[in-house]
Amino acid sequence: MHPNAQCIVTNKARLGLGSRVSSRLNWVNEKYERFLKRRFPRFYVLYHTLITGFRLLLSDSMEIKKIKMKMYHNNLDVHELPYHDMERLRQFRRDVIKAIPLMLISIPPFANYLVFVLMYLFPRQILIRHFWTPEKQVEFEGVYHAQRCQHHAEVLQGLVRAVPRVRKEKQSQLLDLCNKVENGAHPSVTDIQAVRTLFSGPPLGMKRLGAYQMRLLSTQLFLTPRLPAFLIRHRLNGHALELLQLDRALNSLGVLKLSEAELRQACYLRGLLASSLSAKQCREWLMQWLQLTSRLKDSETSLLLHSLVLLSVNYHKSIHH
Repeated sequence: MHPNAQCIVTNKARLGLGSRVSSRLNWVNEKYERFLKRRFPRFYVLYHTLITGFRLLLSDSMEIKKIKMKMYHNNLDVHELPYHDMERLRQFRRDVIKAIPLMLISIPPFANYLVFVLMYLFPRQILIRHFWTPEKQVEFEGVYHAQRCQHHAEVLQGLVRAVPRVRKEKQSQLLDLCNKVENGAHPSVTDIQAVRTLFSGPPLGMKRLGAYQMRLLSTQLFLTPRLPAFLIRHRLNGHALELLQLDRALNSLGVLKLSEAELRQACYLRGLLASSLSAKQCREWLMQWLQLTSRLKDSETSLLLHSLVLLSVNYHKSIHH
């Protein structure tokens, strides 16, 4: 037999064997899943969620690799990427950071058993979003948002306390805005833009914010407030700039191009719990947000951070009136 022909036959044989092995493994796996579902239904839910999560994580990893390659070959910075690529990178980075403690715990021998126990007992704290069921994702987002809401009143009070220290001609406008929100009204974008210049210099600019106010604002982005003031300022400004760049990319793309899931996630990132809102209501709110942030400069990130509260705290009330 000719060497080339022999090579082709060998390759076909290998492919055929690989296909049979893969088919056999799939059959065994399906049989095992049916057994778990029938005999241990609660464990099956956990098992199925983990397997699905690993597949989603692997898929995301491949997407991130493609984005990084595109950035390298086209000499692109993150802020030059399209919205969806930028958002994938942001979310994946946060997922990896959250997963690091679990990976460290699993390093010692036989620690996998402990990891499984921790995952079962503390899914919200331990697991990243890939390993949450859709029902759990809604539940956990509600829990995290409730933690944000605990600090809304204090953020507003921080603005009220700053009124005597801002320019006299703007004091009444800032106080009116705070009173409006504290009394349960949803402010317009015009109301917030009227005090925009106050958030680029003292006392409300990013470089001059007090440590306590920065710690309160950290909770709105799910950042730990238990750090020295200079580190909190650095992290807050970095995350606010990232969000501002995302807004610019989203403004270029257009809100109408987002799927419903992407739309709700975009609202949630910007301070609004969207699980009880219609897609139309989410879209209208996100357009309001972009109307404000599309005009902001990099030096006005403090206003973006305060708007996480100003624009979200009373929106649910306003749509029911």
